Amino acid sequence: MLIREATTEDWPAIWPFFHDIVSAGETFTYPLDLKEADAADWWLLRPPHRTVVAVADDGTVLGAAKMNKNHMGNGSHISSASYMVDPRHSGQGVGRALCEYTLDWARAAGYRAMQFNAVVEPNTAAVGLYRSLGFEILGTLPEGFNHPVKGFVGLHIMHRRL
Repeated sequence: MLIREATTEDWPAIWPFFHDIVSAGETFTYPLDLKEADAADWWLLRPPHRTVVAVADDGTVLGAAKMNKNHMGNGSHISSASYMVDPRHSGQGVGRALCEYTLDWARAAGYRAMQFNAVVEPNTAAVGLYRSLGFEILGTLPEGFNHPVKGFVGLHIMHRRL
């Protein structure tokens, strides 16, 4: 698998799984009816932030990540990232590879830590992955997310020093 800078030409491959993940309403705090043009603007970041794709040897886009500063001003030394893996390719190490890539990017860019603001509590795959990479749960916003199946569940704030 190759991880490279995403381009606008990658968006048609990203959009179908992005749309499916967001409209399912189980893992992101994005509007469930997010339109494609708005989604592209939210996901394909401009420098100094970055968006990357993980691609298979045959060029298939397996997943994508965006990385950015978490706050502005005096909080701009903390990074953040978001990940989406095409469900057809889950369990193949794509999410781990993307997360490790974003940690390396943040470290090289001079960030002091990475923070995730809203990790949905029952998303045990993501929580487990992040913990295995050294993130800890700083706190949980009780009932901060209205899961379509589980109802109101917590939103974790997760953090890792770089």
